[in-house]
Amino acid sequence: MTTIETVRGPVAAEDLGVTLTHEHIFTKNPEIEQQWPDPEWEGEEPMIAKAVAVFQTLKAKGIDTVVDLTVPGLGRYIPRIQKVAAATDVNIVVGTGFYTFKDLPTFFNTHGPGLMVDGPEPLTEFFIRDITEGIGDTGVKAQLIKIATDEYGITEGVGRVMSAAAAAHHETGRTISTHTHVEHFTGRDQQAFFRNAGVPLEHVLIGHCGDSTDLDYLKEIMDNGSTIGLDRFGMEQVLRDSDRIDMLVQLVEEGYEDRLTLSHDAGVFSINTPPSWRSRVAPNWHHANISDNILPAIRERGVSEASISQMMVTNAARVLTGRK
Repeated sequence: MTTIETVRGPVAAEDLGVTLTHEHIFTKNPEIEQQWPDPEWEGEEPMIAKAVAVFQTLKAKGIDTVVDLTVPGLGRYIPRIQKVAAATDVNIVVGTGFYTFKDLPTFFNTHGPGLMVDGPEPLTEFFIRDITEGIGDTGVKAQLIKIATDEYGITEGVGRVMSAAAAAHHETGRTISTHTHVEHFTGRDQQAFFRNAGVPLEHVLIGHCGDSTDLDYLKEIMDNGSTIGLDRFGMEQVLRDSDRIDMLVQLVEEGYEDRLTLSHDAGVFSINTPPSWRSRVAPNWHHANISDNILPAIRERGVSEASISQMMVTNAARVLTGRK
């Protein structure tokens, strides 16, 4: 039996159910917030209670599993997530990796092969440890590896993260899940990089593809072997949901339903896009948007329950399983 690591422990892959594959709960920056507290952070226990309420509502709407891709660089703090998981019926899956668009913290300028503190690549060691031993002293194991390339492309720092992700994949078989910038077609660069690193592209989930209306680009990524994430529903400051729905329906009609996953990239709290900003600029950017608005819309457009299950159950479980 294949099992998937969740915050509460292993769950059989076939029991994951309906899954949101790219989300966040709390995106924070402890170094900044320790000096200059964010006025919209309501306090530890109130924010945990708010997250629990969100997830219990999701469960009532039919969501069984949420993948929280808040990795180092985005303020990952597993003890806080453990409190949420303990009080909700939703499975929470977490990842390892490092989130940067350009540079790594100073520590990585001095530690690593050929650097002042010469030794093995610490990123690789950290990623593998998170997967095989657990994150810190929490006992919670990561199930996915997260990397990001944005408008700057594969910089030196990002390249180190991607090389470490490839090495961790080879060691553990875990899927690599990515952040992309569709205007710069960075999914192509990611696929080329990982192909050259020997990572089978079926084990690379190319994220944020739903920001694009370029069907040829999306089909190219899938034809190369990757599953893609239509994972920013509600981010209408980037692309309207009506356009995202059009792309989803067309891809299903063209037979790509076995290469699609659905999600929001939303959060209960983010220091980067605070709640007051979200409510004003992107009011539908929340974890229930797919359940409340997107699924009814695509059903009206003729997308079948079988296709929805394929995307939100079967494909999600396959991605989370990785290389057996």
